[in-house]
Amino acid sequence: MQSVICLIAPTASGKTALAYELYDTGKYHLISVDSALIYRDMNIGTAKPTSKELVKYPHALVNIIKPDETYSVATFINDTKREIDFAHANGKIPLLVGGTMMYYMAILDGINDIPATLPATRETVNQMIATHGIEHLHQYLHQIDPILAQKLKPNDSQRIGRAVEVFLQTNKPLSEWQNQPNIALADNPAQNWSIFCVMPDRNWLHERIDLRLQQMWQQGLVEEVISLKNNYNLHADMPSMRCVGYRQTWDFLEKITKNPQISMLEARQAMQNEALYATRQLAKRQYTWMRKLLSTQKIIERHNVQQFLSVQALKNQLV
Repeated sequence: MQSVICLIAPTASGKTALAYELYDTGKYHLISVDSALIYRDMNIGTAKPTSKELVKYPHALVNIIKPDETYSVATFINDTKREIDFAHANGKIPLLVGGTMMYYMAILDGINDIPATLPATRETVNQMIATHGIEHLHQYLHQIDPILAQKLKPNDSQRIGRAVEVFLQTNKPLSEWQNQPNIALADNPAQNWSIFCVMPDRNWLHERIDLRLQQMWQQGLVEEVISLKNNYNLHADMPSMRCVGYRQTWDFLEKITKNPQISMLEARQAMQNEALYATRQLAKRQYTWMRKLLSTQKIIERHNVQQFLSVQALKNQLV
């Protein structure tokens, strides 16, 4: 059977460095499972490998869309399947590396077979939002898919946009697609999936998070967000700007623009504290999801599921 490996670990745990070492063995094809690394020009706040590192250690599904574009879970699944098939065709082991639990849930539990959005459809919906606003689109969703519209907040631009895209493209409400049986990528009978969860000491991880955030400020995260605002048609509720670090930096820039009398030092310190808290909360959610995964009997029965306390312990098994 063909092997597929998932390396699931919280932010700042060292999984990228391990991926480099594994790639050096010549056995693996790296596939990113990170909803922030998909965006071009978002480098510092995502802790993205440098351009030189990506040349030496190529990752599939990195730098694939612009920050003002959307990327659905269904598209991720389709792209991941393509990359897994590509790896096997070239005699490599697909190594899925990242910490976006929503993506892993789709891989392991499955999603409905909803068609990926065509670029022309996405452009149509983006024009509708730009012309009429997201609230108008939400009202339109009430007409075409009232079941889903009632579940979504009027400012949930990502999910509202996706629902309208699906209807325009298939002439069927997204809620109907969601009622169909789930299809799990990891249930391919011709493949042997191994899921490795790394759960390091929480205090150790918090120190790593703090250090990495300090490095991001020094490297120019604020300047990076300014550049993004200048070069793309962005707003605060876009998926790219909801990424941890970017949202807090966006709010900081809005605050000092609207109130130039505010103390720059105090505002910047508040932003950094908020980003630190948000990153720790992200790690907490990742730990919670991994614990749930490790206790899910149907996943354990179908796949080789193991827990490690550090990436070093996992390295000893994979290299």
